[in-house]
Amino acid sequence: MTDSEAYEAFVAAWYPRLLRAAILISGDRHLAEDVLQDALIKLARRWPKVHTDPAGYVRTTLYRDVATRWRRRREFAYGDPPDRADPGSSAESDLKLMFARALARLPVRQRAVLVLRFYEDLPVIEVAAILRVSAGTVKSQTHAALKRLREVAPELEEVST
Repeated sequence: MTDSEAYEAFVAAWYPRLLRAAILISGDRHLAEDVLQDALIKLARRWPKVHTDPAGYVRTTLYRDVATRWRRRREFAYGDPPDRADPGSSAESDLKLMFARALARLPVRQRAVLVLRFYEDLPVIEVAAILRVSAGTVKSQTHAALKRLREVAPELEEVST
């Protein structure tokens, strides 16, 4: 398989998952698509060097680009998801919307930690490598994010019990 074919196979396999993570971190589908596209272009340019862990490279790039945009320009605000999914939606869809609204109330780094730890199901060490922080920082950020989530979204506590 050539480098080009391997890159295309990676993008085809991982795009939906990476897009969902980008949306959860950024809070805006359009921004997420832009940031993911930029990350995939960067990946294509560096493919020979990072082909052994392309998902990690893209995750790191996504987080850093979203955080940079947020810090420098404050160019986006996490939009409010609708109160309910489509009229015939399931309780699971409503729960996802409730979680998205709660996630919207967290700072970018805390959102990123929760998305990487629980949506992407990555171990602490991998999250630390992606965010370029220590494992202890990941643990403390996870703790702080979960505590903040409980404060800003008590309705999630009711759902989980």
